[in-house]
Amino acid sequence: MPRRLIKRHLPDPEHIRQHKYVRVFGRLLHDPNLWHLNKRSVSGAVSVGLFCAFIPAPMQMLLAAAIAIAVRVNLPISVALVWLTNPLTIPPMFYFAYRVGAWIMGIPPMEGEIELTMDWVQELLQTRWQPLLLGSFLVGSMSALLGNLVVRGLWRLLVVRNWRARRQRRGQPR
Repeated sequence: MPRRLIKRHLPDPEHIRQHKYVRVFGRLLHDPNLWHLNKRSVSGAVSVGLFCAFIPAPMQMLLAAAIAIAVRVNLPISVALVWLTNPLTIPPMFYFAYRVGAWIMGIPPMEGEIELTMDWVQELLQTRWQPLLLGSFLVGSMSALLGNLVVRGLWRLLVVRNWRARRQRRGQPR
């Protein structure tokens, strides 16, 4: 089952509740829906995490946690997926989002070379924030939708495969 595979790699809920940044949510962390591993909770968590990964702001993990709590999806998966953005992936991800936003707004993209540095990202944020925000919202929304659909499809595929294997073990016809 997909549940067993995911559960094997997730930390203990009590360990997460005690984390210094997550403790600000207090009693909200005791909602059992934040820790469930079912198709709805995992696919929703993937959506939240992927959307928040494209938000060009600090403390994306805190935002992902707040949204996961608000919509009651798996908290650890939501927060973990934000880690897609790291010092190596931020420049290409945000440049792509910027290009999408500039294309939608009809603005010619900025000239110059792409540098995979935090200074380049900060300059992009300061000078071209409108197309970056629009592109980030659109790319984040599309990746959230696509991630949700992929997880739901894979979950369904694995469940059907397990049903068939169980029927075969029991010797039942299809």
